[in-house]
Amino acid sequence: MFRKSICLSALLAFGMVGSSFAQNLTDAAQAQVGTSSDSSTGAAHAIQPQLIHNVPSELVADDSSNGPNSIAGNPGGVANVISIPNFTRSFTVGGVTFPFTMVGNDPSLGHITTVPTKIVAVSLQLLNPDGTVFDTVSAAPFVVPTLNSPDFQRFKYEHDATSGIPAESAQFSDAIQRAEFASSMDPSWHTELAPQVVDSITITVPKFVNVRFRGQVVQAINYVSGIAADGNRFVLMFNLFFNQQLGVIMNNEIDAGHVTTDAFNLPLFPNTFLFNFNPNNPLVRGSCCVLGFHTYFTDLGTPEHRWITDYASYISPGIFGGGFNDVTAISHEIAETFNDPFVNNVTPRWQFPGEPGVCQGNLETGDPVEVLANATFPVTLKNAGVPTTYNPQTEALLQWFAQTVPSDALHGAYSYPDLTALTAPATLCH
Repeated sequence: MFRKSICLSALLAFGMVGSSFAQNLTDAAQAQVGTSSDSSTGAAHAIQPQLIHNVPSELVADDSSNGPNSIAGNPGGVANVISIPNFTRSFTVGGVTFPFTMVGNDPSLGHITTVPTKIVAVSLQLLNPDGTVFDTVSAAPFVVPTLNSPDFQRFKYEHDATSGIPAESAQFSDAIQRAEFASSMDPSWHTELAPQVVDSITITVPKFVNVRFRGQVVQAINYVSGIAADGNRFVLMFNLFFNQQLGVIMNNEIDAGHVTTDAFNLPLFPNTFLFNFNPNNPLVRGSCCVLGFHTYFTDLGTPEHRWITDYASYISPGIFGGGFNDVTAISHEIAETFNDPFVNNVTPRWQFPGEPGVCQGNLETGDPVEVLANATFPVTLKNAGVPTTYNPQTEALLQWFAQTVPSDALHGAYSYPDLTALTAPATLCH
């Protein structure tokens, strides 16, 4: 599996770099949407914070590569920033100190921190080349399954207390954080998400769009689509158009008060994945597919307001391999946001497992695992008495990035919930 690079630098204003979650289509999905003559790849996809009320009117293909829920005494939250509750700590590697910020209150303080999660269900009206409606892809069928998933429902990942952590149920990202800080947390410490659907909207997606490329305006394919194994339509969308639309959506929702600085803000798309501009033939889609990313919107004020934003889709079966179904991308992005909410947690440069020379240098906990053959961790929950199996993605733990030997995480692990995914610290890049 390879991560495909997409360029956001023409659309996003500034900030520290994060990364996206990318995968290849299955042969069956590829057969429906065709292949690409664009063979560009990249180790990471640059995601930067975006300035509100600054949505560009033109698509440009760049040719270059403390919230109200904080408890008293929470140490180290980022100063002069109005956003979700957060705390800061640090680790040292080779004499260099690496500070980091995470979501929640400090683990040593205990306390259950509840963070609102504002979901905007985004449906797609796909147009034919002549402007007539080809199909409307509704987000509605994916809302309840998402709300019922391990990202928002508790599951017992630990079945006894012999490892020193209470054997109690937890939401997925809460369980990962508790594994990371098992040796230093107060046992009552939790960070939980409280989801709420705050709006349902539909955006119009033309078949072609105009793009400025190398000084000329050219027409480019804007979407291709197919039908997944469960009968739901999936959509591959041009990343530059998507980014522009995301800016419009988030500005509208911020202005309406639907999404807020104290929350995770999740625009929930239906089976929507992103492809690059194809410089060889703009009428054919470029390399694919980005499944999600996390960032934040900011007003650059003093104090600064930051609206945490996660893009990810619910995934129908058969579109991607490796067990990447249902909430794989959503869990990946939410867990990464827990560990790197402001996309500025720098780490020693680490190598993607099994991919020499492909390196990153940030605390993006999902990225090292997404390249593994078995990246997901099946979780079966009962929804209205009916067992439903979800596939959240196993995450790398803080100890993997921090070169902690032996690991002081739960079970001495470097990954969670699958303890076998990563069994030693990261291989560093020099």
